[in-house]
Amino acid sequence: MSGVIVTGPPKAALEDIDALAGYGVATVSEAMGRTGLLGPGIRPVQQGVRVAGTAVTVLSWPGDNLMIHAAVEQCGEGDILVVTTTSPCTDGLFGELFATALQQRGVRGVVLNTGVRDTQELRDMGFAAWSRAVSSQGTVKATGGSVNVPIAIDGQVVRPGDAILADDDGVVVVPRERVRETVRKSRAREDKETATRAAFLDGQLGLDRYGLRDRLKELGVEYRTYEQYEGERP
Repeated sequence: MSGVIVTGPPKAALEDIDALAGYGVATVSEAMGRTGLLGPGIRPVQQGVRVAGTAVTVLSWPGDNLMIHAAVEQCGEGDILVVTTTSPCTDGLFGELFATALQQRGVRGVVLNTGVRDTQELRDMGFAAWSRAVSSQGTVKATGGSVNVPIAIDGQVVRPGDAILADDDGVVVVPRERVRETVRKSRAREDKETATRAAFLDGQLGLDRYGLRDRLKELGVEYRTYEQYEGERP
């Protein structure tokens, strides 16, 4: 497998990335029309952490972390490393030593469509990680791959410089051209949810707030008392 290491790709502005971090993954995905989610298989190794950053992408061979070493050089302040392989792999491609090198360069976290190890050490050092699996299985450094090229994870394309937002609910990618717009839409959605939360605390039902009683009627859903229901059963 030959490959390429692309240097200096365009990136979303860090001030917009930091604004995006004010919203949860679910809110941001909804604000983009329910798109961008990498899927439920990629889970955090920690809890209570939300990070946003610009993607540095890696395409590696299964069981081989050579290109992660190459990618470290391309990482800088505010980045998130995003790694996938040419075919499914759950080996522990990433661990505490990689995290140490990346943390020193200002990288905010890692998203792995593979396995991760040294999870306790990652939590202790405060380096955020999301992965497909947790595995102690080691790797080799023998096969070429690519850095900072478009990659696909769970049907979502991640380009270098795109925004990555990750929290306890998962990971979402925001195209770099849409980050500012998505921040605005996320703020509007959160404002709407704040008003709805206040209404629910005041006792209003979702059936009434969202006008769902008519929807039930349109679908043929009827109300019956218990006695009517029992009397109609065969």
